[in-house]
Amino acid sequence: MFKHSLLAATALALVAPAAASAQTEIQWWHAMGGRLGELVEEIAANFNASQSDYVIVPSFRGTYAETMNGAIAAFRAGEQPAIVQVFEVGTGTMMAAEGAVYPIYQLMADHHANFDQAAYLPAVVGYYTDPDGNMLSFPFNSSTPILYYNKDIFANAGLDPNTPPRTWAEMESMSRQIISSGAASCGFTTRWPSWVQLENFLAWHNLPLGTLQNGFAGFDTELVLNQQAPLIRHWENLARWQSEGVFSWAGGGAGPDAGPKFYSGECAMMMESSAGRAGVLSNATFDVGYGMMPYYDDVAGAPQNSIIGGATLWVLSGHSDAEYEGVARFFEFLSQPEQQAWWHQNTGYLPITQAAYELTREQGYYAANPGADISIQQMNLNPPTENSRGLRFGNFVQIRDVISEEMEAMITGAETAQQAADNVVSRGDALLRDFQAAMQ
Repeated sequence: MFKHSLLAATALALVAPAAASAQTEIQWWHAMGGRLGELVEEIAANFNASQSDYVIVPSFRGTYAETMNGAIAAFRAGEQPAIVQVFEVGTGTMMAAEGAVYPIYQLMADHHANFDQAAYLPAVVGYYTDPDGNMLSFPFNSSTPILYYNKDIFANAGLDPNTPPRTWAEMESMSRQIISSGAASCGFTTRWPSWVQLENFLAWHNLPLGTLQNGFAGFDTELVLNQQAPLIRHWENLARWQSEGVFSWAGGGAGPDAGPKFYSGECAMMMESSAGRAGVLSNATFDVGYGMMPYYDDVAGAPQNSIIGGATLWVLSGHSDAEYEGVARFFEFLSQPEQQAWWHQNTGYLPITQAAYELTREQGYYAANPGADISIQQMNLNPPTENSRGLRFGNFVQIRDVISEEMEAMITGAETAQQAADNVVSRGDALLRDFQAAMQ
C-alpha cells in the first residue's frame, strides 16, 4: 500500500567514521535544516558515543513533504532508510502504508526495549496511535500554537503587561485599546492559519473537523467544519477584524508575514507555534509575553486541549534485524528524560514524556524562562476527546492548501465565511475520496 504516497529532494551525504565500519549503520532521513539540523546531528553523535554497536546516520532530505515523498520513492526502489521523519499531516498516509511500516509498539516489543506508552503525554500519544491505542510512530518534535505578545505595547496602551487575553472578546477589546492608544496599528496576526484558526480552533472548542473521530476511525470520513457555528462566527470575525485593522492577515500556508509584523511592533500579538519561541526571542527587541490561545467562553466545553504539530519518526520495513535492534536502542535513548529535556529546552518543542517535563521544571528552566511551559499546560488542560485527539485525514497536505485558499478569499471579501467553509468541505471531500479510492 505504501506505493500510494511520499517524495524526494536534496540529500546531504553524511559519511560515518571509519571506526564505525564494524558497526551496524542505521539511516535516518529528516527534514530539519539550519540550527535544528545541527541539533539532530548532535543527538545522533551523542547516541553513537553512548555505545559501540550502532551508528545512526542522519541525512537532511528537504522539506517535510519532500522527505516523506522521497522515502516512498526510495521504498519503491528498495533503497529506503530505516527511519524517516514525517510531519503530523502525513500520519494518515503512513498508516495506510501497512506493508511498508514497522509499527513502533511492535518494534519495541519484538526487541524487548524499554518502552512505556503511558509515560508519554496523552495528547501526543493520541495523535499517533491506531484505533486500538497502539503507538505507530515515535514522537520526536511536537509543538502546539500559543499566543505571543509585546509587553511593551501592552504597557504603553495602559494594559497589564502580565495579563494576556483569555477569550476572543478580550482579544478584540484589548486590540482596540492598543490601536486607539496609538501603541500599535494592529492588534494581532497569525502564523499557520489552517493549523491555528481551524484545526486547533475546533479542538480547543471540542468541535469536530470531520466525521469518524476526525478520520481516526476510517478512510470514509467526511469534513463537517462548515456545520460548526462557532467556527463560522470566528471566521466572520476574522474577516471583520481584518477590515477594521484589529487583525492583520499574514498570508496563507505558514503565514510568512506574521513574524515581521510582530517583530516590527506593527501588531501587538501573534499566534505562532510553541516551537517558534527561540525565533521570537532572537528577533524581538521588546519584552515578550506568553499566553494560551483565546477561546469563545459561550461555547460549551471550551477550552478543551490544543492539538500538536511537528513530526514523528516512522520505521520502514525491509531492513535487517540488527538494524531494527539498533533503532529500538536509539528510541530508548531518545526517550530518556535527560535527552528529552535537552531537546525541549534547546528547540522549544514539547517534552514528549511527563518525566522530561518534570526534570525540566526541577532544573529551574521554567522559572528562568517564564511562559516556556504554556504549551504543556495547554496540551494537558483536559484529557483529549474524539474532537481534540488530532486529525487523521488522507491527502491532508493538499486539503490544507485548499483551506488557505478559501480563508484568503474570505479575508479579502471575495467569499463569506460560510461560502469559504462550504468550499473547503466540497473540495476537501473530493480529495478524501481520491485517497480512499487509492487505498482500496
